[in-house]
Amino acid sequence: MASTNVVAAAAAADEVAVELLPFIRVYASGRLERLLGTDTVDASLDESTGVASKDVTVDTLTGLSVRLYLPAAVAAGEKLPILVYFHGGGFIVESAASPTYHHYLNEVTSRAHVIAVSVEYRRAPEHPLPAAYDDSWAALAWAVAGAALGGGTEPWLVAHGDASRVFLAGDSAGANIAHNVAMRAQGHPLLSGVGITGVLLVHPFFWDASNTTTPELEERIRREWTFMCGSPDAHVDDARLSPTAPGAPPMTALPCKRLMVAVANDDFLAAKGRAYHAALSASRWCGEAELVDTPGETHVFHLLQPMTESAAAMMDVVVAFLTRA
Repeated sequence: MASTNVVAAAAAADEVAVELLPFIRVYASGRLERLLGTDTVDASLDESTGVASKDVTVDTLTGLSVRLYLPAAVAAGEKLPILVYFHGGGFIVESAASPTYHHYLNEVTSRAHVIAVSVEYRRAPEHPLPAAYDDSWAALAWAVAGAALGGGTEPWLVAHGDASRVFLAGDSAGANIAHNVAMRAQGHPLLSGVGITGVLLVHPFFWDASNTTTPELEERIRREWTFMCGSPDAHVDDARLSPTAPGAPPMTALPCKRLMVAVANDDFLAAKGRAYHAALSASRWCGEAELVDTPGETHVFHLLQPMTESAAAMMDVVVAFLTRA
């Protein structure tokens, strides 16, 4: 009888409690199984681009770290724009050490001649939102404080970071983070004198109840968002997920000079990205809003198939945005 109970208990513990494909499976025992985005690569000197990278701990209490990228042939005393990048993965999977993001940021860093700060924020469900937002904000504040005040401890940022030229960028959930961090930066004394030149939102994870969609897709987004927030009371009209919903902070508060939204036509999130751009363009925001719409492609195609012509064109768009005078 005892052995039967043990077997039954083990079987119960292995029952799937939550499954959010293609991201994660959570078992009744609490065990997590991330289904993608688990591979990592070490920071290194990239032979093809000459870009150097290293991992730096920002906060020992939370475990927040960043992967820094420095392009080749930087002259002594030369100041470079700072690109703070937030990876995608639904707030659940992927990391700054992912081969996908490591290779992508090596290329961006080399071609745009920037210092890139790739943020290793805490992920759900172990750390529900707003942990990812708080970590991403802390990483931005750390990066610009070291460059702007000259009292930082990270030599690459002290020697070469230009806090008057800061870009925020991300894809999917990372683009959602970039928007929310930018909104938080408005009027914050910590960033006094810091210039957020541009915000780049690639295939942003935005949603709200006004989207015309199928009941199945609506239920999927609702389940994902409540899982990310760790609360059954989370609602898809949350301003963090739906920046154009009634009651969301005014988009005129965005403290940047330029913003670009990139969408892929066959991505189910494309309509919301277009709506974001339309709302920003129709507002009294005084910056320059740009929309890049790629036909015949789906979500984060440039990361999943980086050798295609479409991905090369997308890289050209990103580099042009970062290097525009």
